[in-house]
Amino acid sequence: MGMSHAYGTAESRDPAGALATLDRAIELGISHFDTAEVYGPYTNEELVGRALKGRRERVLIASKFGFRIENGRSTGRDGSPANAARACEASLKRLGVEYLDLYYLHRLDPDVPIEDSVGAMAALVQAGKVRHLGLSEVGAATLRRAAQVHPIAALQSEYSLFERGIEREILPACRELGITVVPYCPLGRGFLTGAVSRGEEYARIGDFRGQQPRFQGENFDRNRALAEGLERLAARKGCSAAQLALAWLLAQGQDIVPIPGTRRAVHLEENVAAADLALASCDLMTLEEMFPRGAVSGERYSPEQLQWVGR
Repeated sequence: MGMSHAYGTAESRDPAGALATLDRAIELGISHFDTAEVYGPYTNEELVGRALKGRRERVLIASKFGFRIENGRSTGRDGSPANAARACEASLKRLGVEYLDLYYLHRLDPDVPIEDSVGAMAALVQAGKVRHLGLSEVGAATLRRAAQVHPIAALQSEYSLFERGIEREILPACRELGITVVPYCPLGRGFLTGAVSRGEEYARIGDFRGQQPRFQGENFDRNRALAEGLERLAARKGCSAAQLALAWLLAQGQDIVPIPGTRRAVHLEENVAAADLALASCDLMTLEEMFPRGAVSGERYSPEQLQWVGR
């Protein structure tokens, strides 16, 4: 997402650099690429399509639908059957592929029963245009309803040391139903890397984190203090804070597949190396003490953002 949308300024986005990073990802054996029509909108799918041209058999491609896009911006949610079919066809064209390995409903449409959305997505599976279905940011009850219509392969939700809300009900429901969890923002939108700025700075450059309560005022100060503790522990272990945060996520189970995003190959290489970082039980206990549920200050999204991106 960050290669085309939301993070930084439009001027800071570098398609040539992004393509080089995607090339390096394939060289390193990364095989799961996640995009969405709303990233850009549209431009991220086009970018991924260019990067993966001629290498389709080496990768899994996931994309998402679920928004109404008008004049280059999202104007609301749209999980209707008609939009599922339309968006899928358009995504296939932009990506230059004949099928998607994984197709998500990006956000639940409050005006469309989940059974209708998933039913339309199931028709895409039957047509050979999609292989597996996913949902994003839905609750346990919605997961169970959806799974009665068609098997759900993956749930994409925010999950990290900084955001552990899904552990209460949603993660147990996924395990009950055999659904893989795909955590987005596994590095806490930058907090867990040590490279993060105050909300005012993000707002100045048009970065969407400028609106998020966790980056504001005293919330920012408390959250940075938490992250600094992670940085100190990582230094003792001879790794980066980002690697430690990703290793913690990977240690939560084989059914946890985080998708850290980056625009730079150097950060990509750092993230990949986290897969080789084994954490001892004492490390996991220390991290549990440092980041108990509810330790982070501030909500994930502002009220204005919640109407588009909340559960």
